[in-house]
Amino acid sequence: MKHYLEKDVYQATQERLKFVFENFDNIYVSFSGGKDSGLLLNLVLDYKRKHNIKKKIGVFHQDFEAQYQETTNFVYRMFENNLEDIEPYWVCLPMGSRCAVSNFQIYWYPWDPDKKDLWVRPMPTMPYVINLDNQHFDFYKPKMVQEDLYAEFGDWYSRQKKGKTICLLGVRADESLNRYRAYANARKQIMKDAQWTTKMGKNWYNAYPLYDWTTKDVWVANGKFGFDYNKIYDLYYKAGLSIHQMRVASPYHESAKESLNLYRILEPATWVKVVGRVQGANFGAIYGRTSAMGVRNVKLPEGHTWRTYVKFLLATLPDSMRRNYVEKFKTSIRFWWKKGGVVCDAALKELEECNYPIKRNGISRYSKTKEQIRFLGTPDNTDDIKSSIDIPSWKRMAICILKNDHLCKYMGFAQTKRQSEREKELIAKYRKL
Repeated sequence: MKHYLEKDVYQATQERLKFVFENFDNIYVSFSGGKDSGLLLNLVLDYKRKHNIKKKIGVFHQDFEAQYQETTNFVYRMFENNLEDIEPYWVCLPMGSRCAVSNFQIYWYPWDPDKKDLWVRPMPTMPYVINLDNQHFDFYKPKMVQEDLYAEFGDWYSRQKKGKTICLLGVRADESLNRYRAYANARKQIMKDAQWTTKMGKNWYNAYPLYDWTTKDVWVANGKFGFDYNKIYDLYYKAGLSIHQMRVASPYHESAKESLNLYRILEPATWVKVVGRVQGANFGAIYGRTSAMGVRNVKLPEGHTWRTYVKFLLATLPDSMRRNYVEKFKTSIRFWWKKGGVVCDAALKELEECNYPIKRNGISRYSKTKEQIRFLGTPDNTDDIKSSIDIPSWKRMAICILKNDHLCKYMGFAQTKRQSEREKELIAKYRKL
């Protein structure tokens, strides 16, 4: 387990939980059923009982319908075995969830009443399950985007309670740069001096008590304290995955599609329903780890440049999908041609040595020690640049299309308010089909 000079991450987390319980009136845990959120919920419950804290904590679970049965079993155990200590919110509402296995669906909709005959599993029947028949959220809109539902729940929960409210998330900084930014952002508002907190609303904060834990730390804690966990990880281990490859997510999401085929191996009964639930799921399972889905080395078809190949791929897409990609690509081209971005020193040296059409554009206001680099034309590919993958090229655009990367995360795009509004327009369009 990772150690600081005077304590390990478990001891540090105990101090963070003490801070949470002393400074907030209302606490809830965002619980997905994965290893990180499962450990966090166990740690919070353990702390609550050791310190004889009587007030219940909220537990929010966003149910995506298509998931491993072992995940559902784990969530069920954690809810049922802890009802004396928790205020349960098991949410089974139709919501727009990203679909990265199809060129024809940007979103699929868990618990869509119009697709009831295709549901991967029956609706849970526990009294605390929230569905279309009993939901009382004033913010819910039919088939709203899952990220919006999650965020709006936090705002709703804080409005229902009196006093300061905090949502605890099992986010670890070593999993991705975006997760590290959630912790390290120096411009965010925090609670007192706790950098691992983020103010989200008037009386509402997010917190990341496990931000400095490693994957190994998670499993050491589960073993040492005998915590319950999602048994799908045992099956992952038997299937030969390392602890760093094991991930519990929607089978149609971009973060899980590479392991979509594991459903067929680990839970055949679930697999049969998963492949029939969303158009393209079977293709994604077969080709999710091949160049067909843009994961491994993509080979350029004979007679094409990457630029002509992008144009060819765009021509094969439905109009709405094509417009989505074209808008992202134009934004990237304008950015690199007019404003410019920052690259590492090694990449800059390689670009100049290889005579790429670039121009230095002055010191960046975001990185005071580095220069912005403008491109005088978009390279077809940058395969000879070994020190960075963040260089713009037509090849990166092609890979986004091949991966069904609708947000173009592979090109460095992140969710923005404008993009969110665009997504809502697309959702409204598809809802009418």
